[in-house]
Amino acid sequence: MNIKRILLVLGLAGFTVMADNWVVSPILPAISKSIGTPVVTAGFLITAYMIPFGLFQLVFGPLADRFGKRQIINLAMALFTVGTGLTALGTTLFNLGVYRALTGIFAASVMPVSLALIGDLVPLAERQAAIGTFLGISFLGQGLSMAIGGSIAYFVSWRGVFLTYAVLALASTLLLFAVGKKIPSARNPKSEFVAPYFRLLSTGKSFRTYFVVLIEGIFLLGSFSYLGAFIEHSYHFNNLNIGLILTGFGIAAVIGGRISGKLASKLGQKKVLLAGLISATLADALFYAQGSVISLVIIGVALLGLGFMLAHSTLLTIATEFASKARGAAMSLVAFFFMGGGGVGTAIGSRLISRAC
Repeated sequence: MNIKRILLVLGLAGFTVMADNWVVSPILPAISKSIGTPVVTAGFLITAYMIPFGLFQLVFGPLADRFGKRQIINLAMALFTVGTGLTALGTTLFNLGVYRALTGIFAASVMPVSLALIGDLVPLAERQAAIGTFLGISFLGQGLSMAIGGSIAYFVSWRGVFLTYAVLALASTLLLFAVGKKIPSARNPKSEFVAPYFRLLSTGKSFRTYFVVLIEGIFLLGSFSYLGAFIEHSYHFNNLNIGLILTGFGIAAVIGGRISGKLASKLGQKKVLLAGLISATLADALFYAQGSVISLVIIGVALLGLGFMLAHSTLLTIATEFASKARGAAMSLVAFFFMGGGGVGTAIGSRLISRAC
């Protein structure tokens, strides 16, 4: 069993999902103009993706425990490809919202189930480094998504962005079916659907971890969701420039993924988690106090990406130990609280930005 190869295959699936997931942020102004909707209203498309993405984590985790993690990822990625392609054809806020919701539903399997697989296959001493590598590849998709998506939107249209990611999703799906069949994937027909969640949330340590993840989602994703619109409003940059600036988040996240395991081994998980949260807090402070200085905004974007990766990889590593026989459910709760928090944070952010604008 080649762990590096498995991480690469899973990472490519994560790369594809995160590339599609985050691409709406830099092209949100272009979408809003195309369909004749204010940018704050068009922000509904972000929430329409995030909330199903979070809710359906609770479905796919137990399904993966019962029917096999690899099998669930394969099926969901195929349907994710269809949803992404349909988004390119949307003409109104309503049908675009439906297509983004469908895409979010099927994308929901990839991150938690992949992380559960890593928890199954990688020893605890090496797990945070493996999780950091997987998340680094995945969030490289986010970073490149900003630049590539912004470029395509600038030179072609925002529809071309989703067509491009539909092709990328198809390639990732075919790779999962062809090469991913070598990934070990145990099934547990006796796995329960609801009971593991009650056990996880009734335990003090796991409950505290999930609560921190919820807060992380509210403030971190809430901050990031409207950065594209904030930069466009403040500096009147085009989609290409917005995408290039937001790429800093993905690059910093990749760096954070590479170093998080080593830092955790030397400093301990609590210090790495604290460092990540402090970095993200500093980023928000820069946006709020120095948002008129573009160089500091760029630094803030990078700090947000670095803080996210240090904090999130630590929380994920901790969560992999909560329920070894229901690891899919344990990781699903992480994604549920993180993306659910992101949906709440985005809704709050829409109110704040509407007042600022």
